[in-house]
Amino acid sequence: MATTSSMFMYSLTIQPPTSVTQAILGQFAGTKEQQIVTASGSRLTIHKPDPTQGKITTILSQDVFGIIRTLAAFRLAGSNKDYIIIGSDSGRITIIEYVPAQNQFNRLHLETFGKSGIRRVIPGQYLAVDPKGRACLIASAEKNKLVYVLNRNAQAELTISSPLEAHKPQTLVFALVGLDVGYENPVFAVLEVDYTECDQDPTGQAFQEVEKSLVYYELDLGLNHVVRKWSDPVDRTANMLLQVPGGGDGPSGVLVCGLDNITYRHSNQDAFRVPIPRRRGATENPERKRCITAGVMHKMRGAFFFLLQSEDGDLFKVTIDMIEDDNGQPTGEVKKLKIKYFDTVPVASNLCILKSGFLFVASETGNHHFYQFEKLGDDDNETEYDSDSFPADPTEAYTAVYFHPRPSENVNLVESIDSMNPQLDCKVANLTDEDAPQIYSICGSGARSSFRMLKHGLEVNDIVDSELPSVPAAVWTTKITRNDEFDAYIVLSFDNGTLVLSIGETVEEVTDTGFLSSASTLAVQQLGEDALIQVHPKGIRHIRADRRVNEWPVPQHRSIVAATTNERQVAVALSSGEIVYFEMDTDGSLAEYDEKREMSGTVTCLSLGEVPEGRVRSQFLAVGCDDSTVRILSLDPESTLENKSVQALTSAPSALSIMAMPDSTSGGSTLYLHIGLYSGVYLRTVLDEITGELSDTRTRFLGPKPAKLFKVSVKGEPAVLALSSRSWLGYSDPQTKNFMLTPLSYVPLEWGSNFSSEQCTEGMVGIQGQNLRIFSIEKLGSNLLQQSIPLTYTPRRFVRHPEYPLFYTIESDNNTLSIETKQRLLNSETVVNGDGVELSPEEFGYPRAQGHWASCIHVVDPIHAKATLQQIDLTDNEAATTIVAVSFSSQSDETFLVVGTGKDVTVSPRTSSAGFIYIYRFLEDGKELEFIHKTKTEQPPSALLAFQGRLLAGIGNEVRIYDLGLKQLLRKCQAQVVPNLVVGLQTQGSRVIVSDVQESIVYVVYKYQDNRLIPFVDDVIARWTTCSTMVDYETVAGGDKFGNLWLLRCPQKVSEESDEDSSGGHLVHERQYLQGAPNRLALMCHFYPQDIPTSIQKTQLVAGGRDILVWTGLQGTLGILVPFVSREDVDFFQTLEQHLRGEEAPLAGRDHLIYRSYYVPVKGMIDGDLCERYPLLSNDKKQMIAGELDRSVREIERKISDMRTRVAY
Repeated sequence: MATTSSMFMYSLTIQPPTSVTQAILGQFAGTKEQQIVTASGSRLTIHKPDPTQGKITTILSQDVFGIIRTLAAFRLAGSNKDYIIIGSDSGRITIIEYVPAQNQFNRLHLETFGKSGIRRVIPGQYLAVDPKGRACLIASAEKNKLVYVLNRNAQAELTISSPLEAHKPQTLVFALVGLDVGYENPVFAVLEVDYTECDQDPTGQAFQEVEKSLVYYELDLGLNHVVRKWSDPVDRTANMLLQVPGGGDGPSGVLVCGLDNITYRHSNQDAFRVPIPRRRGATENPERKRCITAGVMHKMRGAFFFLLQSEDGDLFKVTIDMIEDDNGQPTGEVKKLKIKYFDTVPVASNLCILKSGFLFVASETGNHHFYQFEKLGDDDNETEYDSDSFPADPTEAYTAVYFHPRPSENVNLVESIDSMNPQLDCKVANLTDEDAPQIYSICGSGARSSFRMLKHGLEVNDIVDSELPSVPAAVWTTKITRNDEFDAYIVLSFDNGTLVLSIGETVEEVTDTGFLSSASTLAVQQLGEDALIQVHPKGIRHIRADRRVNEWPVPQHRSIVAATTNERQVAVALSSGEIVYFEMDTDGSLAEYDEKREMSGTVTCLSLGEVPEGRVRSQFLAVGCDDSTVRILSLDPESTLENKSVQALTSAPSALSIMAMPDSTSGGSTLYLHIGLYSGVYLRTVLDEITGELSDTRTRFLGPKPAKLFKVSVKGEPAVLALSSRSWLGYSDPQTKNFMLTPLSYVPLEWGSNFSSEQCTEGMVGIQGQNLRIFSIEKLGSNLLQQSIPLTYTPRRFVRHPEYPLFYTIESDNNTLSIETKQRLLNSETVVNGDGVELSPEEFGYPRAQGHWASCIHVVDPIHAKATLQQIDLTDNEAATTIVAVSFSSQSDETFLVVGTGKDVTVSPRTSSAGFIYIYRFLEDGKELEFIHKTKTEQPPSALLAFQGRLLAGIGNEVRIYDLGLKQLLRKCQAQVVPNLVVGLQTQGSRVIVSDVQESIVYVVYKYQDNRLIPFVDDVIARWTTCSTMVDYETVAGGDKFGNLWLLRCPQKVSEESDEDSSGGHLVHERQYLQGAPNRLALMCHFYPQDIPTSIQKTQLVAGGRDILVWTGLQGTLGILVPFVSREDVDFFQTLEQHLRGEEAPLAGRDHLIYRSYYVPVKGMIDGDLCERYPLLSNDKKQMIAGELDRSVREIERKISDMRTRVAY
């Protein structure tokens, strides 16, 4: 298979995966504060919890280009900084540290121990660290365990030993934890099963009798080897171990969590066992046993406790009582184990308790939660169960214990962190008639599922919105003296006058400021130490601190058309095309320079930069004229107003702004000229600080209105507010320092200015029509805004109304009681008092029941009502499987909603008692659904599609065409085209593309005159298809359940033959090839993005952008594939990618090329996420790669940023 391709795509991530597979806590920055490090797919992210505000902010996120399987934090004895150990699929153990000064991860050690990939005998699945930071154990699912001794050398650097083996063949590992033994030899506890006898026994008897053991492995530091110290059988269902504090803090040992019980075990202590309490209630099955899915131990001074979570999300507090000696001091011998119900939180993959009194819940599905502890549950009236009442022997029976769930008392939710995991379907559509489309997606599971609308933009915090007496033209804010911390005045300019408002507790009009109120204003500036400047069409007014006013009048028959100011300089353009320049004298008065400069055309805009630190003037003046040019003039006293450089533009400039901004290329700060054009285009170009040359121009289309630019500051950094038909903010990304231009999720403004007062230290003031608005921007981290509408059950698919901005979702949950069954149980005669309480499903989940399905259809209005408008519940244990809107030509093209359902469905093995196809009619512009009829099928329909005015249905391995009858659907045609199960249908013309669950894709043609469906081309690889879309008539793009993306193309000749007008006889009688269709599809592109694609579609994401493929992944990923237009670009990016693979090797030691070729060699794809690591490299590496590519660093960075900004965010 050739790995070169005639087609190339550029793969980019717009939103990284949001599901957290692992979360660890530690002091990674070496300060007192704790940080949380999370792993999501291949991304490692470090978060900073802010205990004062109760918020979590992301400091750094990095793609390691490998699958992170496990993380652990450790610190060497005596140090105050935690290091991170990563167990990944690279066959290597990686130790990294976080360097706060550079805000990056730094790799310290990379030790190879085995093959790459996730294999059962290669370590990396389990990782445990000795609490004193002396050693770590990394183990595989079977057989192999390696111990690495960690130490420091004479230079106080971290060292790692060569591995010590603790292998035991034919042994499966279930859990692994480091024991707290103080400063004795490190010990690791492992849950193991030895399957030697099961393997040799064909009767299965040995499997029934196999024991699970708790084994202690001790690392003898003196002899430098590992011994198997102690082994004892435990409960066969044990699945988890938790470390119990030892040394001076506790008894040491482990908690072994199994089905329905928790046992304390240690080599020199008795066992103590408590049951896991079960929920009591009318809808609960009293026989259902729970197991522990997540747990955390927290040490306080002289005490410790565990919080363990069951699969319902209930948290239990477990404590250990120790026997005390005569002085009342604990002896380290255990007396009893106690358990009680604590609270209920979402089911977590990891729990972290912070020292500042917060609980971080990394949810398995839906948003992650950040809670604050109100109390520790010591004084509530929950029943506490202790180990005295229960036998310690795992084989003995005991009576179950119960509790009543209740709303949270001990923890209080302070922040919910958006997570779109699992993301099940997605559509890109423009329903709000803005310039750019929005992304609509369904995600989450159970009662915590939601319908989300994602929009590109920054979140704006609205502070003031007040109406003004008439429509203002412009607004400024100004201080009175240079050393003021806050602004004193808001100056509003109207067509015929100026209004000055003072800023204090309230904002009110003032008249004695020295400002001329009878004319409109062109510019306002605080000048020198304590003076103010007002530029109006007839002159410049200089207001001194003692309210003396100096006026510079305009020469006769002329007026000022444009002005620009900074704290020492003023430049104005007159209607005659002259430019007059002033500079502040030593005595604080404005001196006019004799040189005037005639411009060739009318001046439309001017800009002076800020005066740099330690200088007396800004070097350059930028002048924009209506002949579509921008000129840079020198302000040097020797060469005042001399031309330095000129830039031609596509349209006349409407606004200019010279400002210094942080820059990823130089690593420091660079002077930029920002240009706004009358055509609504924004340009940013680098202004050379010595020569005044303009270079490296980047453009972006903002909207159809002329662009206006204003200098503002956000988060202490300079930023540019660009206003056109939408408001945009240009700022440097907090992490990468790349320049970002993002629209504000706000009303379109006509004018803006910085605003700073005691109540709002860093805000902006703007004009919208007749309103004055004050607002601030809090978050620069994420540029995708989410709005969420809660749904009832796990959403499966959704479809948009063909005309109105409405969506229809189908939702279903397995092993969940349906509404009618639940009501029947709650209202039954036998319900005891207190058991009939219905719990809110958002907090507690739905009552579980084996074999039951709960399912419904929703009408969702994301634009106007922002809510669900109608819910239709399905009865008779049916579950909705697929949905589509079809316009039937037999019903004069009326559109109906078609829903496929299955009755008594078992997921694995796949069985059901029947399937149905429901038909609904749209009422009230689609806001209501009316049931028409349903048609029974042998199996649940797994794919539906509108096809030539009829319905195409995939049922089992058959494709059928139905038409709408009065009582039910009428079958018109059917064909068996795939071997297993149809999971997707796409169409263009008479061609249908059918996806099979495990046999890739088949192209089928429908011959109308013969009423036949004929497959004519299929694939060579068995792809387990999850989603597909047609890119053009010959090409299809899709994803599979192993996390691959691919593009397949039908050979041109075969495609033309299939569409010949005949009856298709030549296709039917053509010889089959290897039990399949006569022809094969060609693979064009293949890529491994490391998330399971759940939807893919061809669309645009920005106004005026090209068509791209947008795909979404199960873990919440949003990605795009951008086609390359020229071969030259392909060569450039291929070479860049090749250099980056060598220079910026992935953090966890995985080979990038092999990683992206996990199942099939990567083909026709360039990894944009790797290319975007280029701006983050050190300067010498950037220069080296730029030299190899024969380009400048800026040119490379521009190409990389253009690939993203032209088509996406």
